[in-house]
Amino acid sequence: MATSDTPHTENRRALWSWALYDWANSAFFTIILTFVFAQYFSSAVVGDKVAGTESWGHIVGVSGILVALLAPLLGAIADQSGRRKPWLISFTLLCSLASIMLWFVTPETGQFWQAALWVGLGILGAEFAFIFYNAMLPDLASEERLGRWSGWGWGLGYVGGIVCLVIALYGFIEASANPFGLDRDNAEHVRATFVLTGLWYLAFALPLFFFVPDRPATGLSIGQASLAGLRQLKESIAHVRQYRDIVRFLIARMFYTDGLATIFTFGGVYAAGTFDMNAGEVLKFAIALNVTAGLGALAFSWIDDALGGRNTILLSLSGLGASALAILLVETATGFWAWGMILGIFVGPLQSASRSHLARTAPHHLQTQMFGLFAFSGKATAFAGPLLVGLVTSLTGSQRWGMATILLLLLTGFVLMLTVPANEQAPGEPRPL
Repeated sequence: MATSDTPHTENRRALWSWALYDWANSAFFTIILTFVFAQYFSSAVVGDKVAGTESWGHIVGVSGILVALLAPLLGAIADQSGRRKPWLISFTLLCSLASIMLWFVTPETGQFWQAALWVGLGILGAEFAFIFYNAMLPDLASEERLGRWSGWGWGLGYVGGIVCLVIALYGFIEASANPFGLDRDNAEHVRATFVLTGLWYLAFALPLFFFVPDRPATGLSIGQASLAGLRQLKESIAHVRQYRDIVRFLIARMFYTDGLATIFTFGGVYAAGTFDMNAGEVLKFAIALNVTAGLGALAFSWIDDALGGRNTILLSLSGLGASALAILLVETATGFWAWGMILGIFVGPLQSASRSHLARTAPHHLQTQMFGLFAFSGKATAFAGPLLVGLVTSLTGSQRWGMATILLLLLTGFVLMLTVPANEQAPGEPRPL
């Protein structure tokens, strides 16, 4: 993190406006990518759950590859141009527009490519916007409160996603009345939630647009900044040993993020296959899991500031691994619920502390580039977890053994994090007095 000899003065209005963006952004991931549009796409657009799931995986996978490839370069270009808000606003508008355009994806197979186009653009917009959003944190929060603000933002994100989901479910999808005269036979009550998502994202992003200060522009044109960004990225790669502690962290994050993502990807499948939970019960479990994850992010935010991001990550991985092991061993749905809620407590802090750790250790002049690499580390090997689960499940004929591979990913991430110094300091930058 950038430091100086003078204390960092926090702008509370700017920080709460920044944190509210997590609340805004989470609606897209909750409604579009996880609970509503994903199911609508498989059942109503493709018309076959197996083929729909396969196609959905391809869409999300290709989008993830593009994010992984372009994120570091975009971050480097933004560092050279100075300002971040124009990038963040542009990608936010892209995601908001893409979500709204999904209204026009009617329940018929001829809508496949239109759905794929707008979902893909929405993913790129949301993921790229988050790079610049994350990179703003070190400029806004004092070093001793980075963990708190990261945790509060992440906690707000979980809460915002749940609130938007509840409005979508009970205000539109399962509403006893027919809101706005929507045609249920043409799935308008479902498609309206996509419009809700786009408007929600844009509306709650506005405080950041207006009240969060930005870095000054460097005066470089977009072409000049692009060339300078390419040179800077090449230089960073050439001098990677200078950033070896950050590289170790990003590699560790690849493993434990794969494990975490696989838990969410296969959690519903495991619940249904092993404990005979129906779709409604799986949805209730997912909502409850997000509630505990949000509470965990909020509660651990003070621990992050006291122990540091690296130690909070290790603590979270320990709790996550222990509760995941317990879930694999229990035989009843009640035990699955109980340990699932405990597992959720450690999900939020793991994600939040990862952000605050990089915020503390990224060099001031490379912060956005580093958060581009942060996005890369979350996407580059996203295929590994699901592939391992599928392979081991196929070889053993057991969901439990298949899901046990998640423990291997979490353990690998934990061991690698042990090699990351506990003293969180940007390379070559002194601690503040």
